[in-house]
Amino acid sequence: MNYIVMDLEWNQSTSALGENPRLPFEIIEIGATKLDQKFNITDQFGAIIKPRVYRRLQPKIKEILAYDETYLKTGRPFDVVYREFKKWCGEDIVFCTWGPLDLTYLQQNMDFYYMKQLSFPLKFYNLQEIYAIQKYDDRKQTPSLEKAVSELEIEINAPFHCAKNDAYYTAMIFQKMDHKRLADMYSIDYYHYPTCAEEEIFSQHQNYCEFISRTYETRKEALEDKNINLLRCNKCNKKLSKKIKWFSNNSNTQICVGRCWNHGLVCGKIRFKPARDGEIFVVKTTENIDKKEYLRIQSRQNDLRMKRREKRIHRKH
Repeated sequence: MNYIVMDLEWNQSTSALGENPRLPFEIIEIGATKLDQKFNITDQFGAIIKPRVYRRLQPKIKEILAYDETYLKTGRPFDVVYREFKKWCGEDIVFCTWGPLDLTYLQQNMDFYYMKQLSFPLKFYNLQEIYAIQKYDDRKQTPSLEKAVSELEIEINAPFHCAKNDAYYTAMIFQKMDHKRLADMYSIDYYHYPTCAEEEIFSQHQNYCEFISRTYETRKEALEDKNINLLRCNKCNKKLSKKIKWFSNNSNTQICVGRCWNHGLVCGKIRFKPARDGEIFVVKTTENIDKKEYLRIQSRQNDLRMKRREKRIHRKH
């Protein structure tokens, strides 16, 4: 088995009117570093892709890249480069990326060219999140690649924002991580999602559980499903009574809190994700929280209630 540390550079339309809805982000470079099971670097891959949809670089993207449109013309078509990349990766692999977007955009480009899908469900390592957990004890942090390289005192001998270089720097960070709990720290890509109950995904980790639902026509339908509505302990899977019932934290998220007598306070979070054809699916996570976080959530719920009450009073007058 090999780890494929992948990085992409992509371009987009210079105006909203020129955006292709099937391909909002067009990949212009694929870079990757291959590591064996002992985390030794064994090979590197890098290729420029000649754009087909967006031939002019978006100004902000052009600012950070080390090349321009003239250099992009020397590239090869996406489908040719991807097939070469796939062959280079081999069969028994796990993708690793800095953040969750690279795999999304890779699959988006594959769909645009009607190429065979990646495996489902697709597990990968989000090294940005793992680094944040190990460095800051907070997986919600999103440190830049440059910041992590600096903090680990990795030698900078090539420019950033080149996919091959960034993949190599990410691999160097990966080598310096604590790998003892790595098997528990995988993420699941959401680009392809369950379309029926039989495909639904449940993954249990040491500190949290994640459930990825089938598709629903409406949010109301999703919330009426007991698999979504129930709150269970992420440690023992026991059904919990709610100390704070589900409430809308924002337009796409709902939160609740329950108590497990063995494992303490448990926070449930529902995130509504857009699916094709106007449907939605749900990503539900459950994790332990402390009393301070419980009080923060309770305060948030009370603040939202007050705002709704004030709006109703304002409408009446």
